[in-house]
Amino acid sequence: MNSALARSEGASRSCATGWQGVLADYFDLTKPRIITLLLVTTLAAMIMAARGLPPVGLTLLTLLAGAFAAGSAGAFNCVIDRDIDRVMRRTMMRPLAARRVEPAHALFFASALGGASFAIFYFLVNPLAAWLSLAGNLFYVVVYTLWLKRRSTLNIVIGGVAGAVPPLVGWAAVTHTIGAPALALFALVFLWTPPHFWALALMTETDYARAKVPMLPNVHGVPRTKLEIAVYTVVMVAMSLVLVPLHVMGVWYVVPAALLGAIFLVAALRLFGGPTKTHARALFKFSILYLALMCLVMVFDRVVA
Repeated sequence: MNSALARSEGASRSCATGWQGVLADYFDLTKPRIITLLLVTTLAAMIMAARGLPPVGLTLLTLLAGAFAAGSAGAFNCVIDRDIDRVMRRTMMRPLAARRVEPAHALFFASALGGASFAIFYFLVNPLAAWLSLAGNLFYVVVYTLWLKRRSTLNIVIGGVAGAVPPLVGWAAVTHTIGAPALALFALVFLWTPPHFWALALMTETDYARAKVPMLPNVHGVPRTKLEIAVYTVVMVAMSLVLVPLHVMGVWYVVPAALLGAIFLVAALRLFGGPTKTHARALFKFSILYLALMCLVMVFDRVVA
Protein backbone atom coordinates (compact mmCIF):
# COMPACT_ATOMS: atom_id res chain seq x y z
CA MET A 1 0.00 0.00 0.00
CA ASN A 2 1.35 3.38 -0.99
CA SER A 3 1.85 5.40 2.21
CA ALA A 4 0.90 8.67 0.53
CA LEU A 5 -2.39 7.13 -0.52
CA ALA A 6 -3.10 5.95 3.00
CA ARG A 7 -2.35 9.40 4.39
CA SER A 8 -4.61 11.05 1.83
CA GLU A 9 -7.56 9.21 3.32
CA GLY A 10 -6.61 9.71 6.95
CA ALA A 11 -5.64 6.07 7.43
CA SER A 12 -2.26 6.62 9.04
CA ARG A 13 -1.46 4.95 12.35
CA SER A 14 -0.97 7.23 15.33
CA CYS A 15 2.49 6.65 16.81
CA ALA A 16 1.97 8.86 19.86
CA THR A 17 0.92 7.54 23.25
CA GLY A 18 -0.94 8.97 26.23
CA TRP A 19 -2.88 12.20 25.79
CA GLN A 20 -0.90 12.98 22.64
CA GLY A 21 -2.07 9.72 21.12
CA VAL A 22 -5.67 10.50 22.05
CA LEU A 23 -5.44 13.93 20.41
CA ALA A 24 -3.85 12.39 17.33
CA ASP A 25 -6.66 9.84 17.06
CA TYR A 26 -9.39 12.46 17.29
CA PHE A 27 -7.51 14.60 14.78
CA ASP A 28 -7.38 11.62 12.40
CA LEU A 29 -11.15 11.16 12.77
CA THR A 30 -11.65 14.49 11.00
CA LYS A 31 -9.75 13.31 7.87
CA PRO A 32 -7.54 16.44 7.90
CA ARG A 33 -6.08 16.05 4.43
CA ILE A 34 -9.54 16.08 2.91
CA ILE A 35 -10.32 19.19 4.97
CA THR A 36 -7.32 20.96 3.43
CA LEU A 37 -8.61 20.47 -0.11
CA LEU A 38 -12.11 21.62 0.85
CA LEU A 39 -10.71 24.77 2.47
CA VAL A 40 -8.73 25.55 -0.68
CA THR A 41 -11.96 25.76 -2.69
CA THR A 42 -13.63 27.75 0.09
CA LEU A 43 -10.83 30.31 0.21
CA ALA A 44 -10.70 30.56 -3.59
CA ALA A 45 -14.40 31.41 -3.70
CA MET A 46 -13.98 33.99 -0.93
CA ILE A 47 -11.14 35.75 -2.77
CA MET A 48 -13.09 35.74 -6.02
CA ALA A 49 -16.16 37.14 -4.28
CA ALA A 50 -14.17 39.92 -2.63
CA ARG A 51 -12.09 40.54 -5.78
CA GLY A 52 -9.11 40.54 -3.46
CA LEU A 53 -8.37 39.48 0.07
CA PRO A 54 -11.50 39.39 2.25
CA PRO A 55 -11.33 40.81 5.80
CA VAL A 56 -8.92 38.73 7.86
CA GLY A 57 -11.41 38.10 10.66
CA LEU A 58 -14.11 36.91 8.27
CA THR A 59 -11.64 34.68 6.44
CA LEU A 60 -10.36 33.04 9.62
CA LEU A 61 -13.86 32.48 11.00
CA THR A 62 -15.09 31.00 7.72
CA LEU A 63 -12.12 28.66 7.39
CA LEU A 64 -12.37 27.62 11.04
CA ALA A 65 -16.10 26.89 10.76
CA GLY A 66 -15.50 25.12 7.45
CA ALA A 67 -12.79 22.95 9.01
CA PHE A 68 -15.11 22.07 11.89
CA ALA A 69 -17.91 21.21 9.45
CA ALA A 70 -15.72 18.99 7.29
CA GLY A 71 -14.19 17.39 10.39
CA SER A 72 -17.64 16.68 11.76
CA ALA A 73 -18.69 15.00 8.51
CA GLY A 74 -15.48 12.96 8.43
CA ALA A 75 -15.95 11.80 12.02
CA PHE A 76 -19.59 10.82 11.41
CA ASN A 77 -18.39 8.87 8.37
CA CYS A 78 -15.82 7.03 10.49
CA VAL A 79 -18.49 6.08 13.03
CA ILE A 80 -20.92 4.79 10.41
CA ASP A 81 -18.33 2.98 8.29
CA ARG A 82 -16.19 1.45 11.05
CA ASP A 83 -17.27 -2.07 10.04
CA ILE A 84 -16.22 -1.44 6.44
CA ASP A 85 -12.99 0.26 7.49
CA ARG A 86 -11.90 -2.80 9.51
CA VAL A 87 -11.75 -5.03 6.42
CA MET A 88 -10.07 -2.56 4.05
CA ARG A 89 -6.28 -2.31 4.12
CA ARG A 90 -6.46 1.39 3.27
CA THR A 91 -8.62 2.22 6.28
CA MET A 92 -8.13 -0.52 8.87
CA MET A 93 -5.86 1.66 11.04
CA ARG A 94 -8.37 4.49 11.41
CA PRO A 95 -9.05 5.16 15.12
CA LEU A 96 -12.52 3.59 15.21
CA ALA A 97 -11.65 0.68 12.95
CA ALA A 98 -8.65 -0.11 15.16
CA ARG A 99 -10.81 0.34 18.28
CA ARG A 100 -8.65 3.10 19.72
CA VAL A 101 -11.71 5.38 20.06
CA GLU A 102 -15.15 4.37 21.31
CA PRO A 103 -18.01 4.95 18.83
CA ALA A 104 -20.05 6.89 21.42
CA HIS A 105 -17.12 9.22 22.08
CA ALA A 106 -16.55 9.75 18.36
CA LEU A 107 -20.25 10.45 17.87
CA PHE A 108 -20.19 13.11 20.58
CA PHE A 109 -17.02 14.61 19.04
CA ALA A 110 -18.61 14.74 15.58
CA SER A 111 -21.77 16.35 16.97
CA ALA A 112 -19.80 18.93 18.94
CA LEU A 113 -17.75 19.90 15.89
CA GLY A 114 -20.90 20.19 13.78
CA GLY A 115 -22.67 22.31 16.38
CA ALA A 116 -19.65 24.61 16.79
CA SER A 117 -19.39 24.99 13.02
CA PHE A 118 -23.03 25.97 12.59
CA ALA A 119 -22.87 28.43 15.51
CA ILE A 120 -19.75 30.16 14.13
CA PHE A 121 -21.23 30.41 10.66
CA TYR A 122 -24.67 31.56 11.83
CA PHE A 123 -23.69 34.12 14.45
CA LEU A 124 -20.27 35.30 13.29
CA VAL A 125 -20.38 34.90 9.49
CA ASN A 126 -23.96 34.84 8.16
CA PRO A 127 -26.99 32.52 8.16
CA LEU A 128 -26.80 31.64 4.44
CA ALA A 129 -23.26 30.28 4.86
CA ALA A 130 -24.42 28.34 7.94
CA TRP A 131 -27.34 26.66 6.18
CA LEU A 132 -25.31 25.87 3.06
CA SER A 133 -22.59 24.25 5.16
CA LEU A 134 -25.13 22.27 7.16
CA ALA A 135 -26.84 21.12 3.96
CA GLY A 136 -23.51 19.88 2.59
CA ASN A 137 -22.79 17.96 5.78
CA LEU A 138 -26.23 16.37 5.90
CA PHE A 139 -25.90 15.36 2.25
CA TYR A 140 -22.55 13.72 2.93
CA VAL A 141 -23.62 11.89 6.07
CA VAL A 142 -27.20 10.94 5.18
CA VAL A 143 -27.36 10.71 1.39
CA TYR A 144 -23.83 9.49 0.67
CA THR A 145 -22.67 7.58 3.77
CA LEU A 146 -25.93 6.15 5.09
CA TRP A 147 -27.79 5.60 1.81
CA LEU A 148 -25.72 5.47 -1.37
CA LYS A 149 -22.29 4.18 -0.39
CA ARG A 150 -23.38 0.60 0.25
CA ARG A 151 -26.16 0.46 -2.32
CA SER A 152 -25.18 2.00 -5.65
CA THR A 153 -22.20 2.61 -7.94
CA LEU A 154 -23.58 6.15 -8.23
CA ASN A 155 -22.39 6.76 -4.67
CA ILE A 156 -19.40 8.83 -5.77
CA VAL A 157 -21.28 10.67 -8.54
CA ILE A 158 -24.21 11.84 -6.43
CA GLY A 159 -22.15 12.08 -3.26
CA GLY A 160 -19.90 14.56 -5.05
CA VAL A 161 -22.49 17.24 -4.34
CA ALA A 162 -21.32 17.40 -0.73
CA GLY A 163 -17.69 18.03 -1.64
CA ALA A 164 -18.72 20.75 -4.08
CA VAL A 165 -20.59 22.84 -1.48
CA PRO A 166 -17.59 24.65 0.14
CA PRO A 167 -17.17 27.16 -2.75
CA LEU A 168 -20.82 28.16 -2.28
CA VAL A 169 -20.18 28.61 1.43
CA GLY A 170 -17.09 30.72 0.78
CA TRP A 171 -18.89 32.99 -1.67
CA ALA A 172 -21.91 33.34 0.63
CA ALA A 173 -19.62 34.22 3.55
CA VAL A 174 -18.43 37.32 1.67
CA THR A 175 -21.50 38.38 -0.30
CA HIS A 176 -24.50 36.84 1.54
CA THR A 177 -25.54 35.50 -1.88
CA ILE A 178 -24.49 32.79 -4.38
CA GLY A 179 -22.73 34.03 -7.52
CA ALA A 180 -21.88 32.56 -10.93
CA PRO A 181 -18.14 32.00 -10.23
CA ALA A 182 -19.05 30.04 -7.10
CA LEU A 183 -21.50 27.93 -9.08
CA ALA A 184 -18.77 27.37 -11.69
CA LEU A 185 -16.38 26.11 -9.01
CA PHE A 186 -19.19 23.97 -7.57
CA ALA A 187 -19.70 22.36 -11.01
CA LEU A 188 -15.96 21.85 -11.48
CA VAL A 189 -15.58 20.06 -8.13
CA PHE A 190 -18.71 17.99 -8.77
CA LEU A 191 -17.43 16.75 -12.14
CA TRP A 192 -13.88 16.32 -10.80
CA THR A 193 -14.98 14.00 -8.01
CA PRO A 194 -15.79 10.82 -10.02
CA PRO A 195 -12.49 10.62 -11.95
CA HIS A 196 -10.57 11.45 -8.77
CA PHE A 197 -12.20 8.75 -6.63
CA TRP A 198 -12.52 6.15 -9.38
CA ALA A 199 -8.76 6.44 -9.88
CA LEU A 200 -8.44 5.66 -6.18
CA ALA A 201 -10.89 2.78 -6.60
CA LEU A 202 -8.75 1.32 -9.41
CA MET A 203 -5.81 1.33 -7.02
CA THR A 204 -7.75 -0.39 -4.22
CA GLU A 205 -10.31 -2.47 -6.12
CA THR A 206 -9.90 -5.57 -3.96
CA ASP A 207 -10.43 -3.49 -0.81
CA TYR A 208 -13.88 -2.38 -1.93
CA ALA A 209 -14.78 -5.89 -3.09
CA ARG A 210 -13.74 -7.31 0.30
CA ALA A 211 -15.90 -4.71 2.09
CA LYS A 212 -18.81 -5.26 -0.33
CA VAL A 213 -18.89 -1.58 -1.25
CA PRO A 214 -20.32 -1.24 -4.80
CA MET A 215 -17.62 0.85 -6.40
CA LEU A 216 -17.50 0.95 -10.19
CA PRO A 217 -14.42 -1.27 -10.74
CA ASN A 218 -15.59 -4.20 -8.61
CA VAL A 219 -19.19 -4.05 -9.92
CA HIS A 220 -18.91 -3.15 -13.61
CA GLY A 221 -15.26 -3.96 -14.18
CA VAL A 222 -12.02 -2.10 -14.79
CA PRO A 223 -12.59 -1.34 -18.53
CA ARG A 224 -15.96 0.28 -17.78
CA THR A 225 -14.35 2.35 -15.01
CA LYS A 226 -11.62 3.58 -17.33
CA LEU A 227 -14.23 4.60 -19.88
CA GLU A 228 -16.31 6.44 -17.27
CA ILE A 229 -13.22 8.29 -16.04
CA ALA A 230 -12.45 9.42 -19.59
CA VAL A 231 -16.04 10.54 -20.21
CA TYR A 232 -16.28 12.52 -16.97
CA THR A 233 -12.88 14.09 -17.65
CA VAL A 234 -14.00 15.28 -21.09
CA VAL A 235 -17.18 16.75 -19.63
CA MET A 236 -15.25 18.39 -16.80
CA VAL A 237 -12.72 20.00 -19.12
CA ALA A 238 -15.44 21.15 -21.53
CA MET A 239 -17.38 22.69 -18.64
CA SER A 240 -14.27 24.48 -17.39
CA LEU A 241 -13.67 26.03 -20.82
CA VAL A 242 -17.26 27.07 -21.51
CA LEU A 243 -16.97 29.50 -18.59
CA VAL A 244 -15.14 31.92 -20.89
CA PRO A 245 -17.87 32.37 -23.56
CA LEU A 246 -20.38 32.52 -20.70
CA HIS A 247 -18.36 35.49 -19.33
CA VAL A 248 -17.93 33.83 -15.95
CA MET A 249 -14.16 33.75 -16.48
CA GLY A 250 -11.97 35.98 -18.64
CA VAL A 251 -9.27 35.59 -21.27
CA TRP A 252 -6.47 35.10 -18.74
CA TYR A 253 -8.20 31.95 -17.56
CA VAL A 254 -8.64 30.06 -20.81
CA VAL A 255 -5.03 29.10 -21.64
CA PRO A 256 -3.98 27.67 -18.23
CA ALA A 257 -7.39 26.01 -17.83
CA ALA A 258 -7.05 24.38 -21.25
CA LEU A 259 -3.48 23.27 -20.50
CA LEU A 260 -4.39 21.76 -17.13
CA GLY A 261 -7.43 20.10 -18.67
CA ALA A 262 -5.33 18.62 -21.46
CA ILE A 263 -2.88 17.12 -18.94
CA PHE A 264 -5.79 15.67 -16.95
CA LEU A 265 -7.30 14.17 -20.11
CA VAL A 266 -3.97 12.64 -21.19
CA ALA A 267 -3.59 11.10 -17.72
CA ALA A 268 -7.12 9.68 -17.97
CA LEU A 269 -6.50 8.25 -21.44
CA ARG A 270 -3.24 6.65 -20.34
CA LEU A 271 -5.32 4.33 -18.17
CA PHE A 272 -6.22 2.43 -21.35
CA GLY A 273 -2.60 1.33 -21.79
CA GLY A 274 0.07 0.09 -19.42
CA PRO A 275 -0.22 -0.96 -15.77
CA THR A 276 -3.62 0.12 -14.47
CA LYS A 277 -2.60 0.80 -10.87
CA THR A 278 0.47 2.79 -11.90
CA HIS A 279 -1.50 5.09 -14.20
CA ALA A 280 -4.40 5.29 -11.75
CA ARG A 281 -2.00 6.44 -9.03
CA ALA A 282 -0.57 9.09 -11.36
CA LEU A 283 -4.08 10.32 -12.24
CA PHE A 284 -5.13 10.36 -8.58
CA LYS A 285 -2.14 12.47 -7.57
CA PHE A 286 -2.46 14.88 -10.49
CA SER A 287 -6.19 15.32 -9.88
CA ILE A 288 -5.43 16.87 -6.49
CA LEU A 289 -2.89 19.23 -8.04
CA TYR A 290 -5.33 20.03 -10.86
CA LEU A 291 -8.06 21.21 -8.52
CA ALA A 292 -5.68 23.35 -6.49
CA LEU A 293 -4.19 24.95 -9.61
CA MET A 294 -7.61 25.56 -11.16
CA CYS A 295 -8.62 27.43 -8.01
CA LEU A 296 -5.46 29.52 -8.35
CA VAL A 297 -6.16 30.23 -12.02
CA MET A 298 -9.74 31.28 -11.32
CA VAL A 299 -8.60 33.58 -8.50
CA PHE A 300 -5.92 35.16 -10.71
CA ASP A 301 -8.35 35.76 -13.57
CA ARG A 302 -11.04 37.31 -11.40
CA VAL A 303 -8.85 39.32 -9.03
CA VAL A 304 -5.58 40.19 -10.73
CA ALA A 305 -6.43 40.16 -14.43
